[in-house]
Amino acid sequence: MGSGTADARAALPSALAEVLDGYEDHLRAQRDLSEHTVRGYVADVVGLLDHLARRGGEQPHHLDLPALRSWLAQGRTRGHSRATTARRAAAARSFTRWLHRSQLTAEDVGLRLVSPKAHRTLPDVLAPDQARAVVESAAGAEEPVGLRDAVVLELLYASGIRVSELVGLDVDDVDRGRRVLRVLGKGRKERSVPYGVPAEAALDAWLSRGRPALAVAGSGPALLLGVRGRRLDPREARRIVHAATAAAPGAPDVGPHGLRHSAATHVLEGGADLRSVQELLGHASLATTQIYTHVTVERLRAVHAQAHPRA
Repeated sequence: MGSGTADARAALPSALAEVLDGYEDHLRAQRDLSEHTVRGYVADVVGLLDHLARRGGEQPHHLDLPALRSWLAQGRTRGHSRATTARRAAAARSFTRWLHRSQLTAEDVGLRLVSPKAHRTLPDVLAPDQARAVVESAAGAEEPVGLRDAVVLELLYASGIRVSELVGLDVDDVDRGRRVLRVLGKGRKERSVPYGVPAEAALDAWLSRGRPALAVAGSGPALLLGVRGRRLDPREARRIVHAATAAAPGAPDVGPHGLRHSAATHVLEGGADLRSVQELLGHASLATTQIYTHVTVERLRAVHAQAHPRA
């Protein structure tokens, strides 16, 4: 939490500070969200309650629709993007819903809050030959770190998992007989994700010759290790991907999420149905997966424009 947010929180009227503490406890204990998500929600709600207090509100029931709207409008005048405004509105609705369910307010005032939807931009996607070049950039390495980097790249592209899911894998989460990963996704939801033969070869090399060389007493069950033998940090995984894409001729600079986007797009282009891709990626809603149909349509347009004689 930034110093500005911490100062605003410390200055809140006692009743508002108390409900904020209760809401934070709810996020941590009841909804099983990541620490990053909890911090984001709390920071947004601190801003909302600080705005309410500056308008003279000192109790939860003083939070009404005009206060919510003026808070969002204030952000817009300060240059907040549509995406940021949509995120802040979602945090406000989560908070007002909790207030009402906790019987701290007579109604859920956030139900009537309308905010702009964030623009969904098309993600950078590697072409199949670019993805192959990126993933194979660490192929042939024999030192432990190189073997580890090869596994990072192969698994991210082969399975389409998130970088947080990748670094969270334990050795026992790999079913090598069936070539399946047991992945713990958002909301602690578990799913099984397949991977292919090249990823299996990289895993075999890492587990037989790479991991034993880096493992220390404190390594625990972590599948992927850093140079000091601890569980691989997601920032290091991102560095590995960015370095690999930088080395691939013509490839856009994408991180782990770019490999995930690319895997999903290539699976769809290969004929998979949207529901299967939803399950592969661990999306709670099919609407989230549908962005990949836009990616494939854009690609189809580009191919049509180049290949059709009357395009």
